[in-house]
Order: sequence, then structure tokens, then C-alpha cells
Amino acid sequence: MRVAVAGSVGRDHIMTFPGKFTDSLVEGSLDKVSLSFLVDSLDIYRGGIGPNIAFGMGALGLNPILIGAVGKDWADYDAWLSRHGVDTGHVKISTTQYTATFMVTTDQDLNQIASFFPGAMSEAREIELAPIMAKTGKFDLIIISPDDPMAMLRHTETARQLGIPFAADPSQQMARMSGDEIRQLVTGADYLFLNEYELALAMQKTGWSDSELYAQVKVRIITLGSNGAKVEEHGKETITVGVPQEEAKVDPTGVGDAFRSGFLAGLSWGVGHERAAQIGSMLATYCIESKGTQEYRFDRAGFLKRFSAAYGEAAAADIHDHLHPRLIG
Repeated sequence: MRVAVAGSVGRDHIMTFPGKFTDSLVEGSLDKVSLSFLVDSLDIYRGGIGPNIAFGMGALGLNPILIGAVGKDWADYDAWLSRHGVDTGHVKISTTQYTATFMVTTDQDLNQIASFFPGAMSEAREIELAPIMAKTGKFDLIIISPDDPMAMLRHTETARQLGIPFAADPSQQMARMSGDEIRQLVTGADYLFLNEYELALAMQKTGWSDSELYAQVKVRIITLGSNGAKVEEHGKETITVGVPQEEAKVDPTGVGDAFRSGFLAGLSWGVGHERAAQIGSMLATYCIESKGTQEYRFDRAGFLKRFSAAYGEAAAADIHDHLHPRLIG
């Protein structure tokens, strides 16, 4: 299955605040917020939603096609992703900009405050899918994740025109997009990924009810944080999966991206939506146990052991032959 991943490419600056953000919020003064948090640590990692999703798929032995715009500082990141099975040969490399930068501070309750500087990402709107497919072959599925808003809209329209199945993943860009733009991104999607808050925001901005939003897509996947995820497909019973027991909760950054990686891997393997959601939840658990969105590691035996413990031996047997035998790293 030829899967393309369109999304932002960036560098993550991850900081840790030892207290709680809520302790610094003054009731009645939220319209005049002026806060500074002294953090304990700063770590810089490779990130961006597109590479995060593609990396997880590569870790599971697939070869996703990354679509995005990167800066003139791309070389080392390119080598990293290529080494982990990602096809990076079709990204747009800016001659003037640096790769986008994501800055996030996490408090002790795992709440986050983040900022994002787009840099080269603003050139993603210049990317055309047709010339890429002329080289790779037509995509069996493209996931359109947060990126330059114009690029997201353009990729979505191209997918409709060319009959490419697409997964809508507007998530982090919904805050700045209008209701009409969100409707354009969602309508006709084969898959729609949202968390609970994003679902409420999408309804608020589009004016659609829950059922009206659901009617626009074939399958809707709603992630539920520590409660797992649910998969809704018209005419079928809703699937709900829990999350495997984590060894530690280190950092939530990139957990949703890891879930999408696993779900898309499950689709590629043809193991069904329940198994796909379970694979996604397993990968998300590995992600939350490490700092950095592409720093988690596992081997085949360890993955199967934990997967079996969480979802049963029959579930593990269903994915056994699909898992790549090598250790990622």
C-alpha cells in the first residue's frame, strides 16, 4: 500500500516546567495574561507532524512518502528519516528559509503551552502532488496533517479531483482556520482523525452537529487520551480500544502522531480497524515513555509481548507476520 504523509516538518524545542500552569492563572484576569515560566530543562529534537507520522510507519517496516517543505538545514534530518525507512525524495527544500520550529513547555500535569514558527513550511503551498505521483505511482492513501493551511487545502482538493483516498487530520491547525476551511478539509475524507477537544472545536467552527460532521466522512477516529480511542464507521458498531500500560509518562508530545502512524500501518497491512487502533495505541504508549517525538525504540519481540498483554494473544497473532524484524534506532 503506497501511503503519502503530508504535514509540517520541524525542530522541536521541548521544555519542562516543574509546577502547574493553572497555579499561575488568576481568575478574572485571563484577558490580561502576562506570564513567564522558569523551566528545568531544554531538549531539541527532530519533529514536525509529517515526519513524526512517517517515522513511526518506518519503524514498523513501511516506506511512507513524506510530503512537506523543509529548510536549508535539512541534510542531517533527511539522513535520519531515510535511515528509518521514510521516502524523503519528494520534499521541497527552501533556498532561503530554515526548517520550521516548534517550542513547547510541559507542566507536571502534562498540560502544554506551545508556539510554532513556520519558516520553510510556508512554501509547502507550492507543492504539487501530480508530479510526485508521476514518479512514485498513484497514492493508495494520503494523510493530510497540519501544515501550511493553503497546502492542506490544495492537497485535499487535488485528492478529490484525482480520486485519491485521503485521511483528514486538521487537528492543530483548526485554531487558525475558518469554519469554511475546516469543512473543505473534512468533506469526503475516507478517514478523519480528531481528539475530543478538536471534535468540539470542529463542531463549533463549522456549525455542524456531531452527526452532521460524522456524515461528511467514511470513518472517524477519535482519540481519548488515557482512555484510548474509538473508531466509528457507518453501518458498523463503534470500536473502542484501550491503551497498553505505560512504563512511565515522560512526555506527551507526539503521542497523537504516533497513534496515527500505527493506525496507518494497520490499514496498510489490512488487519482491520480494531487492530489498526490497537497498533496505534501501542505505538503511542512507546512515544509517551520517551522525550522527543522520534526517540522511542522497540524490537519485534518486545512489541509483540506488550501487544499481547494489552490486547490478547489472538490480536498479537494477527499482526505477527507484518512486524518488521529489525530493531529501530
